[in-house]
Amino acid sequence: MSTTSLDDSAPPAPQLELPQKRRNLFSACLAHMLHDGYTDQLYALLPVWQAEFGLSYAGLATVRALYYGMMSGFQVPGNKLAAHLTPRVALAGATFVAALGFMIAVLPLGLPGLCVGLLVAGIGSSIQHPRASLLVTDSYQKDARGPLGIYNFAGDLGKATLPALVAVLLPVLAWRSVVGLSALLGIAVAVALLLLLPSRSTSHAVPQTFAGHGRERSGFNLLMCIGGLDTAVRMGYLLFLPFLVHGEGGSLTIVGVALALVFVGGAFGKATCNWVAQRFGVVGGVIATETATALLIVATLFVPLVPMLVLLPFLGIVLNGTSSILYGSVPALAPKGNTGHAFAMFYTAVSACSGFAPIIYGLIADHSSRTIGVLAAAATALVIVPLILALRPALGDEA
Repeated sequence: MSTTSLDDSAPPAPQLELPQKRRNLFSACLAHMLHDGYTDQLYALLPVWQAEFGLSYAGLATVRALYYGMMSGFQVPGNKLAAHLTPRVALAGATFVAALGFMIAVLPLGLPGLCVGLLVAGIGSSIQHPRASLLVTDSYQKDARGPLGIYNFAGDLGKATLPALVAVLLPVLAWRSVVGLSALLGIAVAVALLLLLPSRSTSHAVPQTFAGHGRERSGFNLLMCIGGLDTAVRMGYLLFLPFLVHGEGGSLTIVGVALALVFVGGAFGKATCNWVAQRFGVVGGVIATETATALLIVATLFVPLVPMLVLLPFLGIVLNGTSSILYGSVPALAPKGNTGHAFAMFYTAVSACSGFAPIIYGLIADHSSRTIGVLAAAATALVIVPLILALRPALGDEA
């Protein structure tokens, strides 16, 4: 029991002034926007790389996995390496490494150069999630749930804007020029983080009233399980959504509209659902969002195209909103109060589920039908309800 943050006699972590809190939150959001944008801009580049390097679909998936796998798998060790650095050095340095990776990717070194660049960029992006989340938590302490929702919302903004900009520029510029511009954007963000963040670290200690419930690891393990299942529901449903739209006579354009409606609703849900949890409790908030998710998923199976499109933004709110509620509970359940490590573990678990879940639901549909696959995703959402009830004792006052 050597951790001072869990010692009842330890002084509370210092309270920051509101302007510095907001600067820290803005910095975390800026980093989240860039790095999530980096991750999703790869989708727009895959067709170009397929044409230039003659890659199969499996080859394209492997190229993408170089970045995504390094970003996901390096979060825990990367967080440990960055734990002794200030947020300023950790976030700015990681952002510069990610930008450097994309600069390597645009060098005329062929496919090997691209692969090396993506590996380096993935390492740089791996540190952002745990360190930026910890920065927000340290800044707002027991009031961090709402700001963490804003932080998550910022990531969705990055996913929406940077890939769209890349897609707009690709018909005009060569892909190396486009990726080079995104690397320069990363360098600019790294400089901005150096200017915005303080040179001295805020304390990483979390007050006893905030982290005390996280002493037992079982509660955090259950939270990771719930987070993984919630991600599985989201990834599973999105796998089938284009086919549901096609089945109702929707064109490729309508498929794009449907996905956009889900993502817009999801961004709104990430920004707002944490305040719902603050008002009604984590357990009540998760039960409400997961039950609504299951009902709306089933409804989209049995309504015509136009009502389906009307339902999709509301489905997006609850489909994505739960993740913010769960994510906001990480500090309270962090084993031994080690919040940074807990964020890294949580993101790693969620990332793993996002990769495997579509395969599992796809196999279910292949061996039965698309409808059964969608219903399996809805049933998974309902499985979360008894699990979150089991988590109530560990959540304590937050429940």
